[in-house]
Amino acid sequence: MSNAKKDIENLDDIKKLVDSFYSKVRKDELIGPVFEEKIADRWPSHLEKMYTFWQTVLLDERTYYGSPFPPHAGLNIDNEHFEVWLTLFDETLDEYFEGEIADEARWRAEKMADMFLRKLDYYRNNSSQPLA
Repeated sequence: MSNAKKDIENLDDIKKLVDSFYSKVRKDELIGPVFEEKIADRWPSHLEKMYTFWQTVLLDERTYYGSPFPPHAGLNIDNEHFEVWLTLFDETLDEYFEGEIADEARWRAEKMADMFLRKLDYYRNNSSQPLA
């Protein structure tokens, strides 16, 4: 079995990324409990949703339909949580993948974290709720 890294090319690669990443998330002392409280016993459906999300974002295969921000709007999370999230995501990418799409995944994750933090700040400071 080869340990050579490759780029993210297909749904199997997306599943490897998502499954490995969320395995780390669930074990993390800071963000693990946040995910466990929100997701509870719905991990299989959450992982399926994440497969379709990243398949759409990275492989341009339109399988995800939804709005990723609203489920996060009411969570008690801040910059520290997103830093851990990004660190674990980067570690997972570095562990298994390299290439143009892996670089795109890293960039997209950074932009997503920044956007979510900005939106959370906006909604918290303006006493409003995001559209579902």
